[in-house]
Order: sequence, then C-alpha cells, then structure tokens
Amino acid sequence: MAKQYKFTVTAARGMLPLLADELKQLGIKNSKQEAGNIRFTGELEDAYKVCLWSRVAIRVLMPIAHLNAETPEQLYEGVKALAWEEHINAEDSTLAVDFNSFRSKIKHSQYGAQKVKDAIVDRFREQTGLRPSVDLFQPDLRINVYVKHNQAIVSIDLSGESLHKRGYRTHNTAAPLKENLAAAILLKAEWPRLAKQGWALVDPMCGSGTFLIEAAMIAADIAPGIARDYFGFSFWKQHDRECWKRLKADAERRRQAGLARLPVMLGGDNDSKAVLAARENIAEAGLAERIQVHERSLLDWPSVSRDLPNVGLMVCNPPYGERIGQRDELHHLYESLGNVIHEFLPGWRTALITDNAQLGKFTGLTMFDTVPFDNGPIPCDVLFYRAPKPVRSTEMLHASSLTDDASDTVADATKVTITEQGRMFANRLMKNIKHLAKWARKNELSCYRIYDADLPDYAFAIDLYGEHVHVQEYAPPKQIDPQKAVERLKEAMQLIPEVLDLPSNQVVLKVRQKQRGTQQYEVQSSHNQRFEVTENGLKFWVNLTDYLDTGLFLDHRDTRQLLLQKAAGKDFLNLFSYTGSATVYAAAGQAKSTISVDMSNTYLAWAQDNMRLNQLNGEQHHFVRANCLEWLQAAQQEQQRFGLIFLDPPTFSNSSRMEGVFDIQRDHVSLLKMTSHLLTDDGCLIFSTNRRDFKLAVDELSELDISDITQSTLPKDFERNNKIHYCWMIRRSA
Repeated sequence: MAKQYKFTVTAARGMLPLLADELKQLGIKNSKQEAGNIRFTGELEDAYKVCLWSRVAIRVLMPIAHLNAETPEQLYEGVKALAWEEHINAEDSTLAVDFNSFRSKIKHSQYGAQKVKDAIVDRFREQTGLRPSVDLFQPDLRINVYVKHNQAIVSIDLSGESLHKRGYRTHNTAAPLKENLAAAILLKAEWPRLAKQGWALVDPMCGSGTFLIEAAMIAADIAPGIARDYFGFSFWKQHDRECWKRLKADAERRRQAGLARLPVMLGGDNDSKAVLAARENIAEAGLAERIQVHERSLLDWPSVSRDLPNVGLMVCNPPYGERIGQRDELHHLYESLGNVIHEFLPGWRTALITDNAQLGKFTGLTMFDTVPFDNGPIPCDVLFYRAPKPVRSTEMLHASSLTDDASDTVADATKVTITEQGRMFANRLMKNIKHLAKWARKNELSCYRIYDADLPDYAFAIDLYGEHVHVQEYAPPKQIDPQKAVERLKEAMQLIPEVLDLPSNQVVLKVRQKQRGTQQYEVQSSHNQRFEVTENGLKFWVNLTDYLDTGLFLDHRDTRQLLLQKAAGKDFLNLFSYTGSATVYAAAGQAKSTISVDMSNTYLAWAQDNMRLNQLNGEQHHFVRANCLEWLQAAQQEQQRFGLIFLDPPTFSNSSRMEGVFDIQRDHVSLLKMTSHLLTDDGCLIFSTNRRDFKLAVDELSELDISDITQSTLPKDFERNNKIHYCWMIRRSA
C-alpha cells in the first residue's frame, strides 16, 4: 500500500462545500471539514490531483510537525530539530516561509517567518557549512507555519503559490475577478451540467475574461492547473515525478477530448482595453478559437440575441458603486440587464455578483438562490435568477450546433432554408448510401463511412453506426467565410436525419481537429452512452458522444481482417491498443495468446469488454497498462517474442510519462527497430500511421524486410481518402 500522508486544503469563505464536492469527485474519502479548510488523509497522488484539478482551492499543505511555540526561541528550536535535509538540499536551493498566528504570543508574522527561516538555515550551516537562499517568488521549498494558541503546525506548501493563479492571466483590468471565485460562481450556477446539455454562456461585462475562461475550462474538462509551470512540489526532494507526469498526461488527454464539446461562449465589454485584455488572456489559455469577445455595450446584446440558442446562462460581474450617486446609476444598469433577459433571452438563467444585493431587485428577474462570497476584500453576494420562460427539453436548441466549434450535439432544432448546394449535398449523401448499403450487408457491417468531404463546401466525414450517425466537421480552410461554414453546418445537420430517415437526436456532431497523440482518445463526459455494432461478424462497443473518437477506427477494418487471417497459432502483441479491436480480430483468428498494451485504464477496460462481447475469454489474453515505449524496453530485456504484432502509435505525444516528446516521423525508426526485435524468426509486424505527410525512412531500416500494403488495407468506403492511413508489413530479414 502506498504511503499515506495528512493534507490540509484551504479555501475562501463560502467555498468549502464546493471544495468538499471536488475532493469527493477526485476519489478522496477520508476528509474532515474545519474552519477555512478541509483536512484529509491520502496518498501523495491525491494531493497532486487537488493541485491540478481543484477550481476553488487556494493552497494544499502537507503538515510535517506540530510544535510548541510559546516563545520565539521555542519555535526556533522546534523547527531546527526537523529533518529539513529530507525536503531540500543545502546548496543551490531556495526556500520561503509563510507565517500566520492566531491568539498566540508570537504575533508579528514577519518576525515569526524570520525565526523559522533562521532555524532551517542554521541547521544546514551546522551540518554542511552550506545553506539554501531565500526566494519569495518561486522557491524550491515553500514552508507554511500556522501558530494557533501557541501551537505551531509546520507544513510543506505543495501548491507553492495560490491555486487561483492558473497561468493564463497575462493582462489585467481594474479589480479583476479572481479565478477561483469565478469558478465557484459557475459551479453554484450548475454550469457543468448546463454545459453538457449544450447551453450557451454569455458575459456581457467580461472585463479581462475570467468568467469566460473558467466556464470554458469547466465545460471542456480542462484541469485548472494544467497551464501552471510551477507548484510547491516541483523541486521538493520527495516529489514523485512519475506520478505527476502521469496525472499531467491524463489531464492533457481530457483537455484535448473536452475542447470539442464546448458550447457557444460569447463575451463583451464597452471598454476596448478590457476587450483586448480578455482576448489576450483567452489566447493564453488556448481558447482563442473557442470564445468570441467583442466591444459592445449591454444595450447592444438584443441585436445579438437572435443568433443565440434559446437556452443559456448569462453571468457577469457588474461594476460596484463606491458613492451614492454611482449606486443610483447602477439601478439603470441592473434594470437594463433584466430587460435584455426578459425580452430577448427569456429561456436563459442569470447569475451575477454584487456588493449590494438590493440592486438585484431592479432586474425584475425571479431569484432562486443567493450565496455570500468575498471578491477580494469586498463582501459580496452572488444572485441566481430563474429563466423568465423556461424552455422544455424538447424545445432546447443545442448551442454547439450554431458554431464552427460545434461538437457532441444533435441537430439544430431550428429549421433553416435549404439552398441549392444543400440539395446537392443531400443527393450525394443519398447516392452514397445506395452504393454502399448492399456491400455493407454482404460484409456484415453495421458501421461504415457514407460521406467524406465529397463536396468542398460540406467538409464533413459522416459515419453510420447502426441506427446512429457520427458526423465530424473538418476545420474549414482559412479562406472560407466562418459564417458560411456555420450555415453549411446547420444545413447539413438538418438534411442528414432527413436523408437517412433517423431522429435528429441520433445524429452526433463533433469538430474534427488535429490532435496530439493518444490525447485524442481519452476521457468520458457525462453521457456514458455506448451501444453495440457489428463488423465482419464481430461485435464492438462504440460510444459516439463521450470521446473525440468512437472506439472503433473504421479505416482499419481491412487491416484488422488481415490480422485475423495471420493470427492462427501465434502470440499476438497489440501496442497502443486503444479499445482492443485489433486484439478481438486476432483472438477470433485463433491467436495462441494476446497482449494488449495501453496507458489508459479506461480503454483497457473497454478492450476487455469487447473481448467478452465476442466470448473471447481466457487466461491467454492479457491487458497491460503501461507506457508502450517503456514496456518495449522491458520486453526486450525479457526476450519476449511474438509471431504477430500490430503497431498503430499516435502521430505525436507529449505524454509526461515519457521522457521528452514522441513524434512518429522523428522517432519511428527507433520504434520499429525496438518492436521488430520482439518478432519471432517468421514473425510479422503490421505498422500503420495516419499522419498524412509521413515518410518511412527505408534506408535507416535496411535490416528489415518492408512491404507497403497501404492500398490493400484501404476499405471500400474510404476510397475517396487514400491518405486516411499508411500501412506496412515488416519482417526481420533472413
């Protein structure tokens, strides 16, 4: 069992219940809520998760000692006696001390911090003649000392600096909203649930864009700490780097998967400097193409409302009035805000933060909750209002279907006028279906591609999965008018269910973008809806809504069939195995044994489900969670051998579980050499990649017998896209 530690997580007034919910979602169970903090017992990985994923926490502390501190001397001696050499080196290291006291004899925080620092430095000097230096900005070790009733708790500050600092704020406006406060307001407004249902979000007084960025990070399942390059544990001697790398890698995968699910998000401000600041911060957060911000006043929003979905959340931080006259002027602002909602966005909820809750009455909206939060030193209330005319679920217009960032949604509920080009698209789709349907039945296929950007203006890949349709919108070229692309998208999403005679809620749309390595495969959303499909008589689970990919790469269908034909009596290895579809084929082909290797527990479990679905059970089938490159090295040392290997690596991966960055073009030679060493004398390696500009370095692989089998592995339904993948059969030379 991994070592257990005690931790303390702090949060601002009113946020402890939210923090408790976060800890529960992170799987942290042994917790206790106290005044201003939550204590829990867990592994170091749990503390790392809080640093990475908590949206409302301020600091994560790890207590290492409880001391008597009646006098400065007693504090000094107690701190000096601690084994600081276990946490920091004496030479070329830095430290900082935060000191606070409550009803104790040592009252002066600066003096208390000085005594703690002196004790640590003197210990090192006496032991080694060397000492760490002080760095108040980003030290190698930040120490937190809290003295209450003359009892000191000495802790390692694993957060290093307040967790509200996400790393994306490059520009400020006057009195910007703190990131953790914005997140707390959004969480209380039920934004996570609303976003998953496709609700839009608007901040008409966005300032530096904090609400917009935090809302996008929540909706896209982006870890709030993912962009930070410094934590308190970064240079701590007991830092578990492998654990942190793994957590960061998982978070990056979740980010890549989640970005495709963002609903409509718009911001505005009547201050051009604020708009510039918001855009800069949004760009720094990697969301420039996902969030639109324009210079406009509150009264300009009615003209925008007709292009917005009929369900959404308006959230804002109106200006505070310091003088009576200013407060009187704010009456009109709140009244205008209420009018915009009443008249133009009646299906929208509203949340706003104010230092004067009485102003909220001027909106004329119906309040259903109020929560006290502090905005810095200012005590405030967050007011939550119902939609004036709530929209029934059957009438909801899914926001993401209205934008070129659309994803994970059903068709737009609003009918659009079909153009002549739209009719051409519908005719092409119908023609393709007629052409492929007989072939699909003959090959026992319930899932296949029926359209692949056949018409340039309709840049989609459309795949049929039984009674469901998976639509991927290719990113339109820069020369294409974005509004035209949106119109084509809306038109296509109306036509597809009509042509296929399917309910619109069985048509799922995603934006297709360049992804980095296995990041594109990971992480569930809240839908958790999967169903069974058939391919060449075999069965597979697919999920069209929760991931960027569905769990079954249709273009590998013929490649999988090749594996089935070659697998009989052989030990089979599936590297970067994803959901194990290749393993199912090999097992169905009477492979002697199979090993599936992947970094994701989720996908290994999915692979096992696929095997069970086909009644391919048995102890000869193994599923290994590991970094494939590390596993290859270990397998070489153990002299493992396989008669058949399938290798379909990511095109690019900056997975922190690997040293450096993996790039298939740069690294394929070493990867293929390592993998080929595992082949038996008569073994065969099938290597595939979907990098469009990939060039196999044949000259550097002269010791291998390589055959290009790309054309023979392209299925009939991918004939239009002959660069969907490249594939080679590789053997060891005699």
